[in-house]
Amino acid sequence: MTSKRCGVVLKRLREAKGLAQQTLADKAKVTDAYIAQLETGVRTNPTTDTLKRLAKALKVPVGELVE
Repeated sequence: MTSKRCGVVLKRLREAKGLAQQTLADKAKVTDAYIAQLETGVRTNPTTDTLKRLAKALKVPVGELVE
């Protein structure tokens, strides 16, 4: 999977859950700017810890973010 794909999946999941970037950021303990950067592909390769926190905030398995 490409790093850019992770951002696309993240955005799709976030929107499907009806979450704003700020809400997801608060739940995952990252900044909303970081979420935006991941979703647009500006930032790539989030750490394993960050992926776990994002997955927990979205209530999905980590694998769903990286498939």
